This record gives sequence, C-alpha cells and structure tokens, in this order.
Amino acid sequence: MPNLQDIRAGKPGYYPDQAIYAAYACAQFGLTFRDLDGSSGLLFSVASPAAEVCFGGGRCSYYPQNNATAATLATDKALANALLARAGVTTLGGNYFFLHDRHRGLRPAGHERSDAAAYLASLGGHAFAKPLTGSRGDFARVIDGAGLGSYLDEVGRYYDSVLIQPVAAGDEYRVFVIDGTILYGARKLPPYVIGDGGHTLRDLVADHDRALRARGLSDTATGDAAFDRVPAPGERCEITGRMNLSAGGVMMMTDAGAAVIAAAKTAVKALGLRLGAVDLFVDPGDAAAVRVIEVNANPAIRFLESCGRDDLIVTIWRHTFTTMGLL
Repeated sequence: MPNLQDIRAGKPGYYPDQAIYAAYACAQFGLTFRDLDGSSGLLFSVASPAAEVCFGGGRCSYYPQNNATAATLATDKALANALLARAGVTTLGGNYFFLHDRHRGLRPAGHERSDAAAYLASLGGHAFAKPLTGSRGDFARVIDGAGLGSYLDEVGRYYDSVLIQPVAAGDEYRVFVIDGTILYGARKLPPYVIGDGGHTLRDLVADHDRALRARGLSDTATGDAAFDRVPAPGERCEITGRMNLSAGGVMMMTDAGAAVIAAAKTAVKALGLRLGAVDLFVDPGDAAAVRVIEVNANPAIRFLESCGRDDLIVTIWRHTFTTMGLL
C-alpha cells in the first residue's frame, strides 16, 4: 500500500494537497480515485462499488458534509461574525465595505468605499483589514488613514469588498472540529526570514514575497522604515500580520485550553457546519479571554502532513467518505 510520500512524489508540484490526501485515503480504504481533468487534481472522483462522489478544487469545497448554505455563510466574514455574535461568541467585530459601484442598488447604505474612511477614523485611524471573502491571509494587514486609498485600490483589483476591524493581538490558535469533537488544536506562529548580515530586511522579505506571488498571494507591507535595517547573520525576523501556512507561517500541535475549545465548538455549530477549523486569539494574560478571528469551512490540512499526522488526514477523509455513503 503506498504511503503519503509515495503519492506526493508521483504528482506534479502544482497538484492540490487535498487531491493527494484523497488519493492516499482511498488507498487506505480500498476506494477508487479517478482524476477527471487531465491529471490536474482540480476535479476528481472517489468511488466504491455502490457509489461515486465528485470533488472539485479551487473555490470548491472538499468537505461535502458541510451543506452549501453553511459553507457560504462561513466564507463571508461579516455574515459569519453576525451569527457568531448571535450565539454569544466574541469576535473581532468590524464593518464591511464594497469597493465597486456594481450592484450598489442591491445593498444598504453605509457600506460603500466612501464610507470606509469615516469608519477607519472611528477606530483611531489604525485598523486591520482583509478581503471579506479572502483566504490564506491574502491582503490581510494593518492599515492607517494615509494608506487606506492605496490599500483599497490594490485589493479592488482582485476582490469586491473588505472587512475593516479594530487591531487585535494575542496568542493565535487553530482548532479543528468535526461533529462537535475536537480533532486537534494548534498554536499558530508568524512567518519569518533569516538575516545574512548583508541584505536589508526589506530585501529578505522581497525574496519571501516572490514565493507568495507564485501562489497567488499578496506581498507583505514593507513601508515601515524598520525594514531598511540589515539583520545580523542567523537573526530570525518575524513577519507580522498573517499566520497562514500558505504565507510561510508555522503551526505546532498543542492543548488549546478549555475556553478555546468551547468557543471553537460553539462557533462551528453556530454556522451550521459539521466540519470546520476555527482561528482564535487568546489574551496571554487571561486564558478565558478568547476571540474568534474566523471560521474556515474549507480548511487546508497540510499542517498534518508536515507534522507526521497522516492518521488525522485519514480520519478527516473517513468522515467525508462515510458521510457520502462511500464507506
């Protein structure tokens, strides 16, 4: 029986992780994996003698146990926050703003691009912003009044709306929930670059950003003069603003604590999801002070491969296959 490394070695570098994991899980359960799109991994099926289910990559969900309404609500960060608040879950709050006039007649007043500056001013001219339906930390960064216009111009090339929130901080965790049970908890740490004694931090981050752009992610904001310094050889310099693995972040398995677990379970249930990964902030000085950052209904799970927990990848796909009548 092939192991996960064998399956990855036999696929091209662009092949989606989840398609690799589905093929691996099929081998464990005696199911048939079929690539349906010229070996791109973006469209595949899984079949048993009794049934066949198709899966799609990109914007498609790899978790059909989540119904379409719940998954879509989770994708819209503002709507998700409203449901979480209704369930008594503390979120980071914020307000959303549209970046284009198209469809303006279909939405209420107060959410246009022209309204964003006043809202930012109400937050003291300093806030955290990200695309309303973005993922992988794309364009997630701290902004101020002077940089608002250029930020919205940049985001508007790829997205139609943004969420602006008060700046928040804390220890960040991810908790993966399936049917009310915690599969794992992990601590999230920011991406970093290593100094070489010759290049500025800005140069080192530029190299880092080239890899991000190849994966469709935005650059790191490096307008601060602090990026002009030259880190010492071997110095580790964290790139703050987003913790996502796709942006070079780091995760490690940990006990997230009772308050985090309770909030994660409530958040997933509030959105009507059977499976979801919840990102949360915890106050370092108060383990009970928990705020949900967002809920991901289509979470990537490459972290499990990187830490050798292939068994948990199989557990996730077993739940999917069982729900869809394949096992």
